[in-house]
Amino acid sequence: MADPRQDPGSGDPETCGLEQILEALKLLLSPGGSGSSSLQITKHDVLLATLKSNLSALEDKFLKEPHWKNLKLLREEIANEAEWPQSSVDVTWSFTSQALLLLLCLKETMLHLAASFSPGRADPRTPEAAPALSPDTLSVSQQKTIQSVLQFVVTLGVCPYLMPGVGVPLRCRTEFGAVVQDVVCLDAVPSASRRLYASCRVLLDVAQHASLGSLIFCRHFGDIAAGLCQLGFCPTKRKPLKSEEEVITEEERAVSRKALRDILDQVYQPLAVRELLFLQGGPPQSSTDMKTPVRCRAPAWLRRLCGQLLSERLMRPSGVQAVVRGILEGAGAGAAGGSDAEAMAADWKKCDLIAKILASCPQQSLSPEDYYRDICPQILDLFHFQDKLTARQFQRVATTTFITMSRERPQLAAKYLLQPVLAPLHRCLSTAEIPESDMVPGTILVTEEELSRCIEDIFKVYVVGNEPVAVLVDSLLPVLGVFFSLYCFTKQSVLHIRSLCQEILLWILGKLERKKAIASLKGFVGLDKSVPSLHSLCQFRAATQGDIVITIKEAICDEDEALYQKVSSEQCQVEHLGDLLSHCQESGLAGDFFIFCLKELTRVATESEAELKTQPFSSKSLLELEQHQTLLVEGQEQKLLVLQLVAVLCERMSEQIFINIAQVVEFVAATLQRACASVAHQTENAVESQTLSMSMGLVAVMLGGAVQLKSGDFAVLKQLLPLLEKVSLTYPDPVIQELAADLRITISTHGAFSTTAVSVAAQSALSKKDPEGKIDEQQQNSRERDTGVSHGQLSQQQSPEKPNQPSLASSAPRSPQEVSEPSMTTSQKSRSITTEQLQEVLLSAYDPQIPTRAAALRTLSRWIEQREARALEVQEKLLKIFLENLEHEDTFVYLSAIQGDMVSKYREPLVHTFLRGVRDPDSAHRASSLSNLGELCQRLDFLLGSVVHEVTACLIAVAKTDHEVQVRRAAIHVIVLLLRGLSQKATEVLRDVLKDLYHLLKHVVHLEPDDVAKLHAQLALEELDEIMRNFLFPPQKLEKKIVVLP
Repeated sequence: MADPRQDPGSGDPETCGLEQILEALKLLLSPGGSGSSSLQITKHDVLLATLKSNLSALEDKFLKEPHWKNLKLLREEIANEAEWPQSSVDVTWSFTSQALLLLLCLKETMLHLAASFSPGRADPRTPEAAPALSPDTLSVSQQKTIQSVLQFVVTLGVCPYLMPGVGVPLRCRTEFGAVVQDVVCLDAVPSASRRLYASCRVLLDVAQHASLGSLIFCRHFGDIAAGLCQLGFCPTKRKPLKSEEEVITEEERAVSRKALRDILDQVYQPLAVRELLFLQGGPPQSSTDMKTPVRCRAPAWLRRLCGQLLSERLMRPSGVQAVVRGILEGAGAGAAGGSDAEAMAADWKKCDLIAKILASCPQQSLSPEDYYRDICPQILDLFHFQDKLTARQFQRVATTTFITMSRERPQLAAKYLLQPVLAPLHRCLSTAEIPESDMVPGTILVTEEELSRCIEDIFKVYVVGNEPVAVLVDSLLPVLGVFFSLYCFTKQSVLHIRSLCQEILLWILGKLERKKAIASLKGFVGLDKSVPSLHSLCQFRAATQGDIVITIKEAICDEDEALYQKVSSEQCQVEHLGDLLSHCQESGLAGDFFIFCLKELTRVATESEAELKTQPFSSKSLLELEQHQTLLVEGQEQKLLVLQLVAVLCERMSEQIFINIAQVVEFVAATLQRACASVAHQTENAVESQTLSMSMGLVAVMLGGAVQLKSGDFAVLKQLLPLLEKVSLTYPDPVIQELAADLRITISTHGAFSTTAVSVAAQSALSKKDPEGKIDEQQQNSRERDTGVSHGQLSQQQSPEKPNQPSLASSAPRSPQEVSEPSMTTSQKSRSITTEQLQEVLLSAYDPQIPTRAAALRTLSRWIEQREARALEVQEKLLKIFLENLEHEDTFVYLSAIQGDMVSKYREPLVHTFLRGVRDPDSAHRASSLSNLGELCQRLDFLLGSVVHEVTACLIAVAKTDHEVQVRRAAIHVIVLLLRGLSQKATEVLRDVLKDLYHLLKHVVHLEPDDVAKLHAQLALEELDEIMRNFLFPPQKLEKKIVVLP
């Protein structure tokens, strides 16, 4: 069956085959030749001769070839209907006209072929067969031919007639373009504007066919758009320069304007944006190379037009994405996410350019608020692209735009950007009103997708953008309480948003003013009830997809269970706050908050004493009594919370908590204030005396030369003068009174006058830092910063509430006989102790001051462990000293006297003794034996391996069968001590019984009636969870191994 497209037997248009038209187009494109060898003379002439030759050859074909008759008739019909001039003395225009006519013939033929095509039904016996193609489908070679023709049409019919500054001149494109620019005769009829109008109109007519339109706009959209801009918007001259000059009519200008807007709406929007930006151009260019032609700047009317059209593109649906893609793709990255996308992602200048474009309200918008209302949702959508490379570019643009808008129009940015981002968190604030329909337990207030997207968007804007714009910081403040609660919940498991929450909290705490940061920290742990927090009806819950949802929690009827959950929650919050502050030490926030907690502890203690002295209860009504009791309970809760905070901070913070002298002075002032308050209420005790001695010793160290003090530092130290004076007058201890008075004199004279007591306290504090004298004072002084204090000194002041810790009293002032205690430099470490050193420490072991005696006992213990020869010579005497101090009433001395590690030698008898004690009929003996067994197991480590099964069997039996609650509590507490002591070694030491211990703990949590035993089991499970998490997901260490090759 013959192909209908090639049937020459009919004069109908549809019988004119595509092959004939394409053969005619190929004939027009046939290359010419010349026998001349001089390129300078012939390259213009060769082009003109080739165009003439090809036109003549085409006409000969039409006259001599009978099967071209149908194509000739179709061409003549279209030419007669055309309203544009087709002939000219200028060969280039004649050639362009014939090419345009043939393209119109091609378009008409393809439309007729498509209309007459009716595909048959698919054969069910061969369903895999491909469907029949439409007869207007172009092959690859045919598309190449048409693309070549289009290239000639645009080069000869559009580009030569563009005004300077409109589009890219032909001379700046290729060498062939420069030749074309020279051979085109602009003075011949028709005029340049008529030629440009005809070319653009015909190309747009041909582009109505989908296949041909894609070929035209894919490569020539910019030139056609430039021509339409010139035709429709270029200012016209009032009178033509020549009488014969043809001018575009106003109707044709209107048609051109409409055509421009139509094709802008029709094409791929990033392409339209890119071409409009290119047409708009940039600043004037200059070139030092004389051979390189300089492109003229776009005229003012074109720049204004392109700006208006770009604004219209931006205001369309998905206009933001089109603008972003247009700029990024036009910058050389290809399609967004292409091979150069990584380089584009690092180009912040282009991101800033896009941000300025998006943040500027166009003139077409009714108001800035209307513009922000339409644009901001599209900007937020840029954060959520899934493709990695595209997402990096779009997120960077979105972040920069977000920050730019927040800086330029903070109110609108807060309303249309920040409120939508933070909406999931505002929904569950304590100040939010939850609708009655959502009060049902289990109702999901915030889905896992909403919450994850919220956290990720906040991280991208705040942490990645890293611009502390006021509106950004202020908008995040109200939801910090919810953020911290979420951070605490994420610490319970491995979630991808945990690190994001931590980074966001650290960022905002670092950018806030110090007062606001401390106020936020107070709100995190419940010290400030005015700070918004998570709603009391809301809770975080693990979702099915591994993320988190916020739901309405069920009411707890059991008061004990509610109290347990409250206490556990507060404890977790305090511990997690300590973890968070451990990352804030370099900024000084951790030190400032620690000082605040000390001051708060003094204030709460003072208020508690005042409450106890209120009027008698007989003069109050029942309501007043109830309110008074409620206030007392709240005060006690707050005091316990502050105590817990201080304890956690002392445990978690490193010795670098204080970063400058001002913080040290604040710490000392807080200690002095507490001492004065204790004296006023007559509640002073040994713990506070030791803390006070330590803090005053720290001041003596600074004044003694450990820190290079400046005049400004003395101005800070003078804040202590009133407090030191008060201590020197009121404190009952005469040694502390004398030291306070002397410190006051030394500070007042800027160190010009220093008493012996100050020097003694300074040297005692320094030597107490290392009783063996392992730190040379001169070396340490040279390492201190001019504006800071010794980190080693500051580490001694972190535990004012824990008297049993040796670090507490290690900086306390010592008696005068201890001043001459020698100190060994680094070079003396390898030498044995001297007789004088030994005698001095032996004398200190009988010192009446508790810190001095305890430090001496620990020094003697260390010398024995190190097998010092002189200490071993008098070991009988040392044994007598230790035995005498075992009877001392102070636990600090008692514990210092029993530090020799003897469990390894006496493991067997101790274990069997305690196991037998567990079977004693007296419940108190059983509980005591279990307690001792726990302390023993905590220290045995790997030595526990051979008896681990016996110990485990004992604990399981007691925890499940013993009738006394105290004994069951002790058994569970042994497991806590065991896991806490072994830590990461538990997976090795307890590998055979770890599963049994886990089952026992779960049994206790679910079936044990005693709440205290349940609490111990829960603590043990938390220890085990932390051990297994670190075992399964060990922290990554960034380290490099250097191997030296032989």
